[in-house]
Amino acid sequence: MPASSAELSSLATALDELTRRVTVHGEAADQAKDEETARELFAIERSLTSANRRLARLALTLGRR
Repeated sequence: MPASSAELSSLATALDELTRRVTVHGEAADQAKDEETARELFAIERSLTSANRRLARLALTLGRR
C-alpha cells in the first residue's frame, strides 16, 4: 500500500510529539548535569527533527500529485 500524504502527515505529527518528549528529557538531563545523557538525547533530537522535516517534505510532494 503506497503512503498517502495524509498518513505521512500523521506520522510527522507523531514524530513531532516524540521529538518534544526527547527534548524535555534532554533538558532535564542537562539541568541535572548529566552531560553524557544530555548530549545523547540532544543528538537524538536533531536526528528526529531531521527525519520530521524529510517526512513533511515527502507529504507535501505527495500532496501535489
